[in-house]
Amino acid sequence: MGELVVALAPPDPQASSFDALYRDAAGDLFAYVMTLLRDRAAAEDVVMAAFERAYRGRSRFDRRRGSERAWLFAIARNAALDELRKRKRRASLGELEPVDPSAAADESDPIQRAAIRAALAELDPRERELVALKFFAGMSNAEIGVVIGASESNAGTRLCRVVAKLREACNEA
Repeated sequence: MGELVVALAPPDPQASSFDALYRDAAGDLFAYVMTLLRDRAAAEDVVMAAFERAYRGRSRFDRRRGSERAWLFAIARNAALDELRKRKRRASLGELEPVDPSAAADESDPIQRAAIRAALAELDPRERELVALKFFAGMSNAEIGVVIGASESNAGTRLCRVVAKLREACNEA
């Protein structure tokens, strides 16, 4: 009889909304976290933890502060920064294998890929984060501002500087 009651209960609109958020953002969120951590296993753990935190805290989401997607990326960013802090406390076990951030580049031009990879490697982690949010996650400047805790115009200005820096580095190569 208990199964019948569950079957007849109305669907939870928050749960279906969260399912849609997961389907929409999971791949982009993983690419973003992977860019920050440069470690596939840790990125998978952080993404899982971010979705778990978001699911548990979904009742506290305030649409006036930004989109659900930006909120989720902010949760993931905090989880990734927590992971990076943990790594600093542990003894260094060697350099991690870097992620190939130029995977989205044109596969048919290895010279262009190498130039992009080298230019991205020269960016500091905060600059790489901006590139990941804009081009891997496809976020607007307003959403990026929510994630990094800055205004939309500040996020846009910082991103513009980073893109100019990338262009210059790629042109030199």
